[in-house]
Amino acid sequence: MGANTFSYWERTAFIDNADIIIIGSGIVGLSAALHLKKQAPALKVLVLERGFLPTGASTKNAGFACFGTVSEQMDYLKKSSEAEVLRMVDYKWRGLQRLRQNLGDENIDYQQNGGYELFMDDEPGKAEESIEKLTYFNNLLKQAIGKSDIYSVANAKIADFGFTRVSQMIYNPYEGQLHTGKMMRTLLNKVSNLGVMVLNDCEIKKIENEGAHVSLTTSQGNFKTGKVILATNAFANQLFPELRVIPGRGQVLVTKPIAGLKLKGTYHFNEGYYYFRNIDGRVLFGGGRNLDYAAEETWDFGHTETVKNKLVTYLKEVILPGQNFEVDYWWSGIMGFGEALSPIVKQVEPNVFCAVRCNGMGVAMGSLVGEEVAELVLGF
Repeated sequence: MGANTFSYWERTAFIDNADIIIIGSGIVGLSAALHLKKQAPALKVLVLERGFLPTGASTKNAGFACFGTVSEQMDYLKKSSEAEVLRMVDYKWRGLQRLRQNLGDENIDYQQNGGYELFMDDEPGKAEESIEKLTYFNNLLKQAIGKSDIYSVANAKIADFGFTRVSQMIYNPYEGQLHTGKMMRTLLNKVSNLGVMVLNDCEIKKIENEGAHVSLTTSQGNFKTGKVILATNAFANQLFPELRVIPGRGQVLVTKPIAGLKLKGTYHFNEGYYYFRNIDGRVLFGGGRNLDYAAEETWDFGHTETVKNKLVTYLKEVILPGQNFEVDYWWSGIMGFGEALSPIVKQVEPNVFCAVRCNGMGVAMGSLVGEEVAELVLGF
């Protein structure tokens, strides 16, 4: 579609009147729009989304309102400093509180049923190492969470949940869960009520700085604006390769309803690479990216037999042993990863800003990442 195919009405009402264009209608992009309109109501903010629904992970994640298991914190500590680990826990914790504050617990079906980290029979060393670190991490994270009883051993509950092959379990009462779809619908309604327009099926082909304005070439025609925010997370490299955001596909399934399902809360194992929960009497189960990192470093949605088989095997042998179940839904989402724990929030070039690389923690980080880039834009 060419640049001159829009009518006068379309150009003046939809296309040419935006002060700021946000690319990406996920958690980060819409949180940025929300903050911009709250801080500067007169700003004209337009969001362009290449998908029919938000593309990436915002409508495809598992709905975990979590800030990290003990083994995840241990892994982070190997890659970074104690101060950085604490800073990121604080960032994710504050991000979750801001998400709840912005949208309301009832609107997103938020429930704080706690989170569990499972250790299998064949990893006793990892379990003992994690348990030995409980006091250390409780003291460290108290500075962010304000509580001293964050992690504790919960082996007595293993039998209650009906698991097999699980030898140890650590509980965190401060982690929660939410309904991803309701979260995004509420966020879309919030920004819409503030006058933010979201245009879907509009893929960005090129971003060009032209001095007084920024020109966007898209699948639907050309747009001009004063400033641009790139909030495409895993897909950022397609427009700015120098950002070095690595895509990571997460494959997810949901079973048909299971009578008498005992699960309550969120569950992780294998350093967070596998995760499951109860949703409407069904098991939501995802992960397996670590089985073949190279295959999952992709922008393509879809599934692999390797991951599908592993998820089903874990369901049969660990989560639902001896129970009949059927898989009702399969889907995948694309997350954005990088070497550093923190997201990238910066000016990419004059009048173009980015807020990307949430490292699989978009639900926890997204609200603050969006606010941070909005403040950066307002400061220029």
